[in-house]
Amino acid sequence: MSEKLQKVLARAAFGSRREIETWIIQKRIRVNGKIAQVGDRVSESDRIFVDGKRVSSSRGVEERKHRYLLYNKPENEICARKDPQGRRTVFDGLPSLKHGRWISVGRLDFNTTGLLLFTTDGDIANRLTHPSSMIEREYAVRVMGNVDSSMIKNMHQGVQIDGSVYRFTDIQYFGGEGLNRWYHVVVMTGRNREVRKLWESQGVKVSRLKRVRFGPIFMPSTLKRGQFHELPKREVEKLLNATKL
Repeated sequence: MSEKLQKVLARAAFGSRREIETWIIQKRIRVNGKIAQVGDRVSESDRIFVDGKRVSSSRGVEERKHRYLLYNKPENEICARKDPQGRRTVFDGLPSLKHGRWISVGRLDFNTTGLLLFTTDGDIANRLTHPSSMIEREYAVRVMGNVDSSMIKNMHQGVQIDGSVYRFTDIQYFGGEGLNRWYHVVVMTGRNREVRKLWESQGVKVSRLKRVRFGPIFMPSTLKRGQFHELPKREVEKLLNATKL
């Protein structure tokens, strides 16, 4: 059976499908000696080269054991492989790999902390972040300002922001005193600054934001900021189930 070229290379952790499509357009990929085209399909017998280097067959990619990490992101790290300003990135402290590369499952803002997943399986990373997967992201958020029931109702029902409707599927009050209150909120998409924008639409400022859950995976209380651990098999199976695989 054949598969799309960008799907095979994404699964091998060369990058996202979109990145690989860009490489195809840039003529960096060859299949059986010919320059690849967007839409090409490959099978296990095809010879794939990226920047002149031979890539494993699609069967070899399938049989490779992929890895999954949970990282407790601290503040002031950027979710990019390199930063022109020289800031630390979330990739800087990850373990080195002999084959493939780490792919982040979604992103977190520069000042947002908490749970960030990495995998060497680009296909799974794509499935986990695709809107059709409908995977919950839960955040602990500290807000400054008075919050009343009408504001909570607005954010539940949906608010028009930047031409799109943003909403929380769940909002739970967790405590606090004065103008600083903690809430746990849940969103189903990974849009840029989604949680902050929703609170700001109600005239409330977010002073702390931490992701505590991604789908079935929770942030362990024992994992300190800047540390990571390998997901055990049972947690990986939960992730695969979340993508309906």
